[in-house]
Amino acid sequence: MNILCTLNRNYLKQLVIMLYSIEKSNPQTNFDVYIANSSLTGQDFDEIKNALNKTRFKIIDVKVPDSLFEGAPVSKRYPKEMYYRIFAAQYLPKDLDRVLYLDPDIIVLNPLDQLYSLDFNGCYLAACTHIRQNLTKINEIRLNMPKKCAYINSGIILMNLELLREQQDIKAVYQYIEKYEPFLLFPDQDVINGLYAKKTLTVNSLYYNLSDKVLRLHNLRNLDYKINIDWVRRNTVIVHYCGRNKPWKESYNGKLGIFYYETESELEAAHKISV
Repeated sequence: MNILCTLNRNYLKQLVIMLYSIEKSNPQTNFDVYIANSSLTGQDFDEIKNALNKTRFKIIDVKVPDSLFEGAPVSKRYPKEMYYRIFAAQYLPKDLDRVLYLDPDIIVLNPLDQLYSLDFNGCYLAACTHIRQNLTKINEIRLNMPKKCAYINSGIILMNLELLREQQDIKAVYQYIEKYEPFLLFPDQDVINGLYAKKTLTVNSLYYNLSDKVLRLHNLRNLDYKINIDWVRRNTVIVHYCGRNKPWKESYNGKLGIFYYETESELEAAHKISV
C-alpha cells in the first residue's frame, strides 16, 4: 500500500505516532511511505524507521524538484510545500496508480484496505467533507466551485495518480491561485476544492476522517444514534485532529484524544520515540 505524507520537522513526532498506529491496525499489510519534505534530516528518518517494523515499512525520502514549481506563485503564504499535495502525481514514481495521502495529525484505528481499494469511478480523488450544507453555498461562491459539490477536507485523500498524470493541468493550478488569491482561506485545500470538486468522490467522515467537531455535530443531530468512544474504536478507520484542537496541546478539549495518548504511550514504553 502506498502512503504519502508531507510535513516539516515540527510534526515529526506526530508522524511517527501516526505511522505506528497504521502498523498496529494493519498487521497483514506492507507499506511504501513517501515523505515529501524539504527540511527533514537523515537523523529524522532514522527516528521514523526505528519506530516501525522494517520488514513491513519502506520509508522513502522524497525531495521534490524545484523545477516543478517554475511559474508557481510562491510566497510566505504560499510556500512551495503547499504544492506537494496538489502535484503528487507529477513527482511520485510513474508506476504508482494510487496513493493515500495522510496528514501527520491523525491516528489509524482499523484496516485501511477498504478505503484504499475504492473504485474511483472516473474521479481524481476520494475524500470526506466536514462542512455543513449551509456553508456549501458560501464555498461555491468564494471558490467558484460547481454547484452541489462537497467541500472536502484535504487531510486524508485517496489519489488517482494514473488519471491525474493524464489530465492534470499544472498551469491551470497557477492561474487559479492568481485569480482567487484574495478568497483562499486554506490555500491548498481551497485550490483542490476549487479545481477538482467535480472530480472528487465523497466518502463517509464517520469512518474515514472523524474529528472531534464531526463527532460532536453528529451526536447533536442524531440523538437516537449517538456515537461513543467504543463505537469509534470498533468502526472508525481514521481519526483526524484537524484545526487547532490537538491532543498534544494543553488547550485540547475533546474525546478522541484518547487514541493519540494510547499510541504515544505504547511507543514511549517501547522506547521507540525520542523526538
